[in-house]
Amino acid sequence: MSANTAFGISVFPGDGIGHEVIEPTVALLDAVKARVGGFDLRYTWEKAGAAHYRETGTALPDDSMKRAEEADAILLGAMGMPDIRYPDGREIAPQLDMREQFDLFAGVRPVRTYPGMVVPLADPRAQSLDFVLIRESTEGLFAGRGKSVKDGDASVTDTMTITRAGSERLFDFAFQLGRRRKARGKSGVVTCVDKANVIGGFYFFREIFLERAKAFEDVEPSMMYVDAAALNMVRRPWDFDVMVTENMFGDILSDLGAGLMGGMGMAPSADIGPRHAVFQPCHGSAPDIAGEGKANPTATILSAAMMLEWLGETHGIEGAVTAGTLLTDAVEKAFANGDLRPYEVGGSSGTAPVTEAVMAEIESGRATAATGA
Repeated sequence: MSANTAFGISVFPGDGIGHEVIEPTVALLDAVKARVGGFDLRYTWEKAGAAHYRETGTALPDDSMKRAEEADAILLGAMGMPDIRYPDGREIAPQLDMREQFDLFAGVRPVRTYPGMVVPLADPRAQSLDFVLIRESTEGLFAGRGKSVKDGDASVTDTMTITRAGSERLFDFAFQLGRRRKARGKSGVVTCVDKANVIGGFYFFREIFLERAKAFEDVEPSMMYVDAAALNMVRRPWDFDVMVTENMFGDILSDLGAGLMGGMGMAPSADIGPRHAVFQPCHGSAPDIAGEGKANPTATILSAAMMLEWLGETHGIEGAVTAGTLLTDAVEKAFANGDLRPYEVGGSSGTAPVTEAVMAEIESGRATAATGA
């Protein structure tokens, strides 16, 4: 195995259920790696998070960040605990520090459902949703994190930042994704979600979107105000293909997308920058169920599949891409007969049953790499 086919992965289990969903996911990664071959994964396990902050006074150690910076990808479980906070009241969120330090500007939030999954919408089309929300992850309202300006107890002001450079690279990323999806038979339509009718910054955001659209004449641009987008994500989510929006709006709408999939335990994500990428489930540390075996590992498994595909595409290693699509297919087939029902949708399939079902699809050979979006 040559060095350029061995990927270094920094693994941050984090807090709460983070360890419970990361460890079985690594086992599944090893299983698809062994089945496909042609690449290797070398893990370093790192400490960070709210519990680490409580014990040491540091949420994200410098040496952990240095190793993460040198890694090919970062796999994260969950970080933060509601009862452990910084002195100013903010929750411990090292994942946000990673986004800022590694310039992870594109938050990729796939919304995908499969037959057999329990989903909230009755329309049969809700059983086969397949669209992607792209959330700008370094600017927007989140850029004011920790910089609130207070006027005694009379008021507080937080600043939203939208730059031309940040918006251009975000829209280019979205249009490139739309182009790839169109080549795979999707509509490829890229919808800019904003509030340009009220906020000047969003009017600026939309203007840049329309400018960048001219460089992608083969991809259809669309625009929608965020309130209408929220409405239509419930009424007609199958109409969307690629959505792109500001940081705070993306934070909110991605949770709505998770709801369409059945819950946060089904929702994967990636935060991608020029050189680095973090892959993690959309859910938090869920301290209320930690240690009970109830955590749904599906979101983490699908995030790991995204990681494999990204590694393979970035480094030109077809085996990693194949392993990623195989892992996604294993999840789809595991849920197909309707027997798996995670706790968040009223079932009793916890961490072990879900992991075992996905592993069975991999080891039996039933899962294939013929799917993917």
